[in-house]
Amino acid sequence: MSSVEEQLLPSAEPVRLIDQDGVPHDHPSYRLPTKEALLDGYAQLIKGRRINDQASALVRQGRLAVYPSSHGQEACQVAATMVMREGDWLFPTYRDTVSIVGRGVDPIETLTLLRGDWHSGYDPYARKVAPQSTPLATQLTHAVGVAHAARLKGEDTVVMALCGDGATSEGDFHEALNFAAVFHAPVVFFIQNNEYAISVPLARQTVAPSLAHKGIGYGVPGERADGNDLAGLLAVLGQAVDKARAGEGPQLVEAHTYRVQAHTNADDATRYRDDDEVTPWLERDPIKRLETYLMQEGLLDDSVRQRADAAAEKVAAELRDGLMPEPSVDPADLFAHLYSEQTQQLKEQAAFLRDELAREEA
Repeated sequence: MSSVEEQLLPSAEPVRLIDQDGVPHDHPSYRLPTKEALLDGYAQLIKGRRINDQASALVRQGRLAVYPSSHGQEACQVAATMVMREGDWLFPTYRDTVSIVGRGVDPIETLTLLRGDWHSGYDPYARKVAPQSTPLATQLTHAVGVAHAARLKGEDTVVMALCGDGATSEGDFHEALNFAAVFHAPVVFFIQNNEYAISVPLARQTVAPSLAHKGIGYGVPGERADGNDLAGLLAVLGQAVDKARAGEGPQLVEAHTYRVQAHTNADDATRYRDDDEVTPWLERDPIKRLETYLMQEGLLDDSVRQRADAAAEKVAAELRDGLMPEPSVDPADLFAHLYSEQTQQLKEQAAFLRDELAREEA
């Protein structure tokens, strides 16, 4: 096998630096992150879990229309943004609320889309976070376009393009990888493989050795990581971002994790999987794993834990207060943002609606 082919192959086993019992492990290619990074990551994991739980509660209260929880996948969400610089771009999916908040987007604005108020509740340019994508994989081609543009302009921007395992079955995924490889775009494709595309298990989507292997056919190097090990994710994703920024082209990373909760609140996961399948993954919880390691190393005490819990609860309270009032809806907004200049047909429709509303108020 040539050296070029070897460079494209992912690890035989997912990279793991801290196992599910909190025990650290040496790796020939990756180093354990600093204690400062792990402590920061721990606080973000606690906040991410609290956001997930609070958002799910808001759905039950009728304050959100839908919420795709990343409960149990928070290590992927946190690591994706921790390895990015301020000038980098994030292209998230509908399940990546925690990552979006990690980039500094206001949590209430982040959840506005899932409330049904707007197509996107935040300014994408303010924090360089693209609107959440509900259609699978469509954001990946957009991400490649931004990365390609940055390269043409001589910027050192790296684009982090998130997707799930189900997205790898879409044509956009393959088009994005091929374009990125041909044009040497600085983009990191980060697949959060949580074993299910709604009700379709991974075994019904692919027979490839791993999803990271899918990069080989396009000349994109792939790597695998334990998606519940924040340390391993930081190391693998950090190296991928560094390579993309250094001009080595696109990188593909697959995180092996699990969707502990249902696809959304509208999904009944018991129809396609048993509790016996879910239970082992509860023992691999990313928060429990990192917490155990930090305690064993003497880095986590009650004061650190209390600060993390207090910061997380502050965000949860902001979400409750911010999403409790009923939104103020202006029907004219239906026509305001379709084109830079309204067409004659839209002007006529807007006038018709205004007349209808005026008659109702009279």
